[in-house]
This record gives sequence, C-alpha cells and structure tokens, in this order.
Amino acid sequence: MQNNTFPGKFIAFEGLDGAGSSTEASKLCTWLNEIKKEESAEGVFAHLTKEPTNNLIGGMIRAQLTSVWQSNPECLQLLFAADRSFHLEKEIIPLLKKGVTVVSDRYFFSTIAYGASKTADFDWLLKINEPFLLPDITFLIKASPKTCLERIRKNRSSFELFEEEKTLASVWKNYERLASLFENVFLIDGEKPAEEVFSEIKKVVASNMDL
Repeated sequence: MQNNTFPGKFIAFEGLDGAGSSTEASKLCTWLNEIKKEESAEGVFAHLTKEPTNNLIGGMIRAQLTSVWQSNPECLQLLFAADRSFHLEKEIIPLLKKGVTVVSDRYFFSTIAYGASKTADFDWLLKINEPFLLPDITFLIKASPKTCLERIRKNRSSFELFEEEKTLASVWKNYERLASLFENVFLIDGEKPAEEVFSEIKKVVASNMDL
C-alpha cells in the first residue's frame, strides 16, 4: 500500500459491527474540529467519512449486505475495491491535499477481515488493495462477538450478512492478522466505559499529530 505523503492526516477506525468504531470516529472528528477550529483556514480541520460510501457503488454493496441481491464473495470484494478507489480519488485525497485530517469509519481492514471470513482468499484481498493509501493511524476497536451482537440487537431489528457469532469470531482473527502486518495500528479495548475508550484514542492522536 502507499504511504500518505499529503499534508493532511488519514485516520481509519476498524472493528466488528457493534464494537463502537462509528461512534468513536464521529467523536474524534468533532473533537479535532473543536480544538483546531481557529487554525483551519476553511473552518474545517477534520472531515468524517465512511465505507461503504453513499455513492452508487456503495449503494450496491449495502444492498448485498442486507440481502436485497446476492453475488459470489469475489464480486462483492471487487465492489468494495471499486468503491474505495472512487472514495480516495473523489473525496479523501483531495481533502488530504488541502491539509484536512480525514477520519474514515471503516477502510480496507474491514473488507479484508470480513471478506476472508466468507471464503474470499486473504492474500488475494491484500493484493487488490495494494494500490490504495495506507492510513497514518488505524484504530482497531476490540469487543467480543457476543458483546457486539448484544449491542446490535438493542439498536436494530435485523442483522446483516456477516452478523452471527461464529462468523464474527472468524472476522476478528483476520483483524488480528492484519494488525500484525501493518504499522501504526492501535488496539483499543471497546468494552471499557465510553469515556475511557475515547480518552485512549485522544492520547494516541495527540501524540501522533503534535496536538
């Protein structure tokens, strides 16, 4: 993968569905904008985004995750790669060039971890993601499959394609494998109280961005 050489920082949040990565990504973006608002010429220091995106390809992915239509695992993963390529070209990289910090709720860790749990080849998934940008910081939020499913049940009336305990256990093993292959991955205990989780995240970001 390609190192980020742009002025802005690129931060990704990863973890099992229900681990809290979306919440923490949003909180971090809000916090960064609050503490840096006077230094940003455009009034925005940090920008929150997500994958799958809200664009056409992202819509196709979400439709498959919610079983509106079906394809083989390789087709789904190629859609994720196409969505990521578009995401980088049209949103992430232009912002990084302007010096904006981009915070992404999910990135390539998630698609590989989940994809490899559904028979797609792990090494092939790494290969098709090689051309893409590597985050400066990746937060991997750890919560047990049981905890994640309990949280999902409280917040939603239905489950998506990968949301069963056995599958999530396999997904987590893939996350751990990815964490061992890349630098600047920070494992955060997502079962701690919310304020403690965010406090750890702020410390990592502050030390890596000279805040």
